[in-house]
Amino acid sequence: MYHPGIALHPGIGPATDVLDAAPEERAGDAVLFQRCHWCGTAMYQRLLCPVCAGSDLRTEASAGTGVVRHSTVIHRNTPAARNVSLIEMAEGFTVRGRVMGSPATIHSGDRVQLATAQDPVRRQPVFQLIEGTYGSWN
Repeated sequence: MYHPGIALHPGIGPATDVLDAAPEERAGDAVLFQRCHWCGTAMYQRLLCPVCAGSDLRTEASAGTGVVRHSTVIHRNTPAARNVSLIEMAEGFTVRGRVMGSPATIHSGDRVQLATAQDPVRRQPVFQLIEGTYGSWN
């Protein structure tokens, strides 16, 4: 039963500033993601944690390394073929972005590094391929 004035999780403020980054994080060219304070789940552009539904999320900057989990070549609404890929980042969240290079040469398991945090046209992160396939994060 809901009782006004009683907080379920003390210290949780309004979720209006969840996606705001600290000034030092805005300056760099990094992918910003949220991590739940309660369960530690990493997620990309969410207002609530998908695991525990908590709203106490802190913004962190990603190291920028990841693995291509799925890649699709798109031919519509573009003058040349381009790829759209799902990248699983080392921190544990998945982001949709573009990998530079020929769309036909990008495969699941390819390791990538962040090149630009936001493509000015599509507003998605842009990655570049790293030599070698996924083995481990060591």
